[in-house]
Order: sequence, then structure tokens, then C-alpha cells
Amino acid sequence: MRVSGPASGAILESLCGKRPEPRRATLRRLRNRAGEPLDLALVLWMPGPGSYTGEDCAEFSLHGGRAVVEGVADALVEAGARPAEPGEFTKRAFLNGRMDLLEAEAVSDLIGAETAAQRAQALRQLDGVLGDLYRGWTDRIRMVLAQQEALIDFPDQEIPEETEAAMLAEVGAVTAELEAHLGDARRGERLREGLVFSITGPPNVGKSSLLNALAERDVAIVAPTPGTTRDALETRVVLGGVPVTLVDTAGLRDTEDQIEAEGVRRARARAEAADLVLAVSDRIGAAERLNGFSGEQIRISNKIDLGGIAPAGSIPISVLTGEGMDGLRNRLAAEARRLTEGSGPPPLTRARHRAALRDAAGFLRATKEESLAELRAENLRLALRGLGSITGMVGVEDLLDTIFSQFCIGK
Repeated sequence: MRVSGPASGAILESLCGKRPEPRRATLRRLRNRAGEPLDLALVLWMPGPGSYTGEDCAEFSLHGGRAVVEGVADALVEAGARPAEPGEFTKRAFLNGRMDLLEAEAVSDLIGAETAAQRAQALRQLDGVLGDLYRGWTDRIRMVLAQQEALIDFPDQEIPEETEAAMLAEVGAVTAELEAHLGDARRGERLREGLVFSITGPPNVGKSSLLNALAERDVAIVAPTPGTTRDALETRVVLGGVPVTLVDTAGLRDTEDQIEAEGVRRARARAEAADLVLAVSDRIGAAERLNGFSGEQIRISNKIDLGGIAPAGSIPISVLTGEGMDGLRNRLAAEARRLTEGSGPPPLTRARHRAALRDAAGFLRATKEESLAELRAENLRLALRGLGSITGMVGVEDLLDTIFSQFCIGK
């Protein structure tokens, strides 16, 4: 249990007597205000700012019984503490400058990580790699803005052509890097949120059986009657270290049945929105690309135990006998990794980041197209604000520091 805030030291002393040495785990008996023993626990005292939150902190490593936890919690409240709000420790760490917003969000992603790949992505962001990239762009834009502001403040001085060209070249370089970062095919968001693979095809080709086989449990009802699946069924699996939601959809066909027709409409909608479509057929030679879908597809020929030759480009399987299923799983795992992996810095992980970067890129493009110095400066300020909103570092002080360190304005 963790306590953070200026009264943490006094609260610690009220439970265990003398305050331990800083950052040295000490075995202490904990007692409530009435003197009743609560637990024999390891106690850690961490004075600020060298703590997780940047404030004075105390931590208690307790035996895990419910009575122990509840007793210590009640004693802490009696001593003046209150239960923390969700995410409050990390929020305090951000407000006290111990981490930026990107790192705070990475803590949340790390807690929610289901797979090793998600954990690795969150840890890279928590290490500050992504924040360093954005701060690098911010510093470069701030430098250009400082030069632009200085030229505005001293209009009587002529602007050398090479100075203006260098400023615009730097703006163009940052814009190109930022747009390249945006063009990551949503790899980070896909990994954080999980991919969606839609199992699509005509009725009775074994889509539900394939879903059950990939999930290794009975998720969907399987019957020989066409049109058994009327609505989309979902299940979560891990493929190639990536969380994937498999969606079993209604068979695609023309029908007069209003309920089945609605199922077909929903099936098409789910397939269109999916990261990958598994186009399933049950007749060798009939595994063709499904028409009307713009996304990526993998053609699968099911029921190869009935004989025939699989067409080129399709994956032959038999859900009934298991033939070809290992190869299909390997292919799906490879596709999941391909859709989420990449080189370079950590990719974007949230729509908030993507929107802010798009805004910043737009203002930088407007800067290059603007000839009036004051409007250029305003666009640069708006671009800085967009980048700063991602890390949570938005303010004018940094700009002032840059201006006064680079120009002898008071001379």
C-alpha cells in the first residue's frame, strides 16, 4: 500500500513509530490508533522529490489477507489519509514533473498489456523514447520561432536571404519527419487495441468451425443448416504475440429472410472494418477473392479432405481433420506481426496523439506558405502547442528561455 503527500511521514510514524531510514526496507509492526497490532510488514520511506510521485511517499508491503489489508487501510484513513482516485499517483507524478503525459499513458498501457508485444511497446514509451522524439521536434521548431520573433522585434534589420531559407528548410525538414511518423499504418494503435480478423464467406463453408478451431474452444454453434450464424460472434486470441479479435459472420448470400439479410449486411460491415479478412470457401478451386471489400484478404480453401487441388494463392485446410491448420495459424501469426511491427521509434498508440500531430503538421505546412512574418510566427506557435499537448508541456517560458539565450536582445 502506498501513501503520497506532505503528511506521509507523520502518517507513517503513527502506524509504526520511528520513521525508517530513507529508501531502506525495514521490518516494522504496524498498529492502529488504538494500539492494536495489524501486521508485521516491510516499510519503505521515500522523501520527495526522489519518489514515484515526486512527493513524500511511504510504502507498506503487507501480508495479503483481507483482514490485514482492510485493517491497515482503515488505520491510514484514521491517521489522515484518504483513498486515492483512479490513476492519482501517476497523475501526481505528471503534475510534479516526474514524467510527461506520454509516459503516464504508457503506465496505463503497461498495466493493461495482454501480450509480450504490448508490454514491450508500453515499456519503450515509458522509457521516454517517444517523448524524446517529440521534444526534439519541439526544440527545432522553437528555435525557428525564436529567430522569427527576434526578426519581428527588430524590423529595421534586413533579413539575409540565407537566414530565411535556412528557417524554411528546417520547417520543411521537421514537417517531412512528422508526416513520415504519421504514416505508420496505425501500427501502434493496432497493437495497443488489438487487431480484428473477420472470417467471411458464403454459408456453410465452415466459418464457425474455423472460429472454434482457432479459438480452441466452442464459441459458435455449428450445424449443417445454411444460415445458422445470424449475427457476428467474437472471441479474443493471441497470434504472434498480438491480441486479435476473431469475428465469425453470417454467410454472404442473397436472401429474402429479413433477419438473415440483416446478418449479411452486418457481416459485410464487419469485414470492411476489419484489419484482415479471412475469405473462406469449401470447394477446391472456388477460393476466390471476395468482391466488394477494399481491405486485405487471405483466401482459405476448407474441406480439402473431400479431395481436389487448392487454387494458387489460397491456404488449403480441413477443420475437420486438422490438416493445414498449423500452417494457417503460422500465417495468421505472421500477418498479425506484420500489421503491428516496424523499425524506428515507438509508433503512435492513441488517436489523441495522431490528431495533435496532424494539427502540428498542418500549421507547419501553413508556415512555409506564409510570407508575413507575424503569421509565420503564429503558425509556429500553434504547431508547438500541438506537440506540447501530447507530452503535456505547453507554455511560453521555454520559448522565452530560447529567445534570450540565443539573441543579445538587451544589449
